[in-house]
Amino acid sequence: MPKKYAIHTKNANPRFPPVGKYATVEFREDCAGCCSACVKKKCVYGIFKENFLHWSSMQEPEYLYICKGCYRCVQDCTKGIFSMSINPEYRALGDEYWDPDIISSTWAQAHTGRIPVSGAGYRGPFVGQGFDSIWTDMSEIVRPTRDGIHGREYINTTVELSRRPTRLKFNQDMSLAMDLPPILEVPLPVLFQKPEFGVLGEGVLLSVLKAAAAMGSLMFLKPEDYSPAVAQYRESIVPCLTAQDYSEHADMIRNSRMVELAYGPSIEREYSRLRSIKPGLAIAVGMPLDAATADRALALAQTDVDTIHLYGSSHGREVDSNAPRYMKDMIRQVHLKLLQGRVRDKINLVFSGGMAMAEHMAKSLICGADAVAVDVILLVALECRLCYRCKENKPCPVKLEEVPPEWGAQRILNLVSSWRNQLIEVMGAFGIREARRVRGETGRSLWFEDLEKENFGPLFGIRKVAGIG
Repeated sequence: MPKKYAIHTKNANPRFPPVGKYATVEFREDCAGCCSACVKKKCVYGIFKENFLHWSSMQEPEYLYICKGCYRCVQDCTKGIFSMSINPEYRALGDEYWDPDIISSTWAQAHTGRIPVSGAGYRGPFVGQGFDSIWTDMSEIVRPTRDGIHGREYINTTVELSRRPTRLKFNQDMSLAMDLPPILEVPLPVLFQKPEFGVLGEGVLLSVLKAAAAMGSLMFLKPEDYSPAVAQYRESIVPCLTAQDYSEHADMIRNSRMVELAYGPSIEREYSRLRSIKPGLAIAVGMPLDAATADRALALAQTDVDTIHLYGSSHGREVDSNAPRYMKDMIRQVHLKLLQGRVRDKINLVFSGGMAMAEHMAKSLICGADAVAVDVILLVALECRLCYRCKENKPCPVKLEEVPPEWGAQRILNLVSSWRNQLIEVMGAFGIREARRVRGETGRSLWFEDLEKENFGPLFGIRKVAGIG
């Protein structure tokens, strides 16, 4: 029996004290100091034992980086000297999209490789905007011993990035009468790309590439980011070139499994020239995710391209628009356009921009993507606080320029392993065993807009949306 695909995880402790969400304040003068079963010792999550911010036992307030918010310590203290509050520094992390909860959850996943949990349960709204307006259907959770990450059955997360023939031709003797193109597969629908901002030294790039090589994934990278150290991971690199400069990088193309060309008029004329440099090369075309994307994607699907890579904004929106639509709506539009043109099975779609959580990956597949590419979340895994000081040429508070590649790669592997386990749990709940079958499977999801229209529309009329800011 073939061995199951696995991403090997191990603890990658923070280099700097993380910003904890919760802070406990103790009135120590009232502490008897003689409890044999102190609530700190009884913490089921071992928070006080593994709290990396609490360097001194007498530090107050005590910021709890991986606290789950179950409040057991507050309730069980026999002297009632515990109280808990939100750390004001925590509230200042990130921005309106990359909020503190996403950053803190990512830190914890990159640290331990485990699926994040909350002891206090979810206290927020039950519907939001973008991906938060989609609920996944968990109606198939009936066989926990067979499904999910602890199950005995295979759940395949592999996806293809190479073009698939829609029909086969055979000779009279039933031998194949055509040449099949090489198959390019990645074991997880997650690819990497260089973020547009941040302290992006060679240590950061090597961390990402080392992780990509270890898990069998790929990273989109421009030629100016190449160096002798980076080139050792050439099989995991997808060079991002243009029709004007790819001829200058023939050696780079020969050492890669896939090449991405920037979209331009008559770009299909370059495919044969690229494949003359390396036969069987998989070709992707990268273009912005804007209002004309669906029509351009349909035209490209008629050509001999393997994958279309669509770039959204870092906040998961359409680009170049005064009223940008959400990523989920854009993915759905492109997917349905290709279905209407009867070419969806020929082409692969990779979407990037604002992929911040494992659920964004799973919901992107449901909307119609084949895979997603992540960027900003890689910096967060390396302890970035998204303070944006680097944009002002100010020093990085966590010194990303000094990231050790071995440590950085492990943090990214831990994060991706957690994402994979969450995808497997969702697929097990769907009753689906192949990630390729999740693509466009909206029947396994509930969309708030549709539910609102069906249930409240007859009573209150259709909601009018003036624009999306």
